[in-house]
Amino acid sequence: MYLTRHDTPAGPRWACDGSFLPIELDLSALLALPRTEMLARLASEAGGAPAAGRLLAPIDAAQEVWAAGVTYLRSREARRAESAVASVYDMVYDARRPELFFKAPGWRVVGHGAPGRVRADSRWNVPEPELVVVANSRLEIVGYSAGNDLSSRDIEGENPLYLPQAKVYNGSCALGPGIHLAAADELSALAVRLEVRRAGQAIFQGETSITQMKRPLPELVSYLGRELAFPHGALLMTGTGIVPGDDFSLQPGDVVRVQVGALLLENPIQ
Repeated sequence: MYLTRHDTPAGPRWACDGSFLPIELDLSALLALPRTEMLARLASEAGGAPAAGRLLAPIDAAQEVWAAGVTYLRSREARRAESAVASVYDMVYDARRPELFFKAPGWRVVGHGAPGRVRADSRWNVPEPELVVVANSRLEIVGYSAGNDLSSRDIEGENPLYLPQAKVYNGSCALGPGIHLAAADELSALAVRLEVRRAGQAIFQGETSITQMKRPLPELVSYLGRELAFPHGALLMTGTGIVPGDDFSLQPGDVVRVQVGALLLENPIQ
């Protein structure tokens, strides 16, 4: 099953497999249910009116996006290279507890085709293509989306305590185009690809696999929910294994394409 969220004259509306769901059945209502009940409810609502309207980010205002850091060896190497305190990243990569940080409230997330941004006060900005897992209120993984965790590497590299400023700003979190429903064990070998285009030409391409992650997805979600309740569910960016070289920085006008499994997210950059 595939969930999408659409802009309609009556406001945002969710759809499943190309058909609108009842107005009251949004992502918050679905993620309040156990996974088996959610799937049964969606099956019972099949056959609504054909979905139409511009795609919106597949998230409600009530959900939060969190992110895990340094979950791939490539990410640890990049953080070490940019930082004056590289040992911090060595320690978190090998530690029992993962790095988790808040990325965006649902209302701040941009969707497929909407513009992402680079910070005006940063000179070194990069896309971070990531598998985004969707968890329900019981912390069951119920699906995934594609995400771009836009980041300012020079700000974080100056001081790790500047991480929120490097990661959290207007247009820094892109998700979409929808949510593919799947259990955790179906996500363990997904491919992740990144392409950046400038003036119509590909200037960077990279690819990795979820198999290269150090930590299992259920472990990351479990730590996220240890002392936090998510009655409306949550979305967790699971880290990046594709990092452009130190001579690369995004520019306004670039187009970023992130593919995770069968989902392709594309955003122009402002």
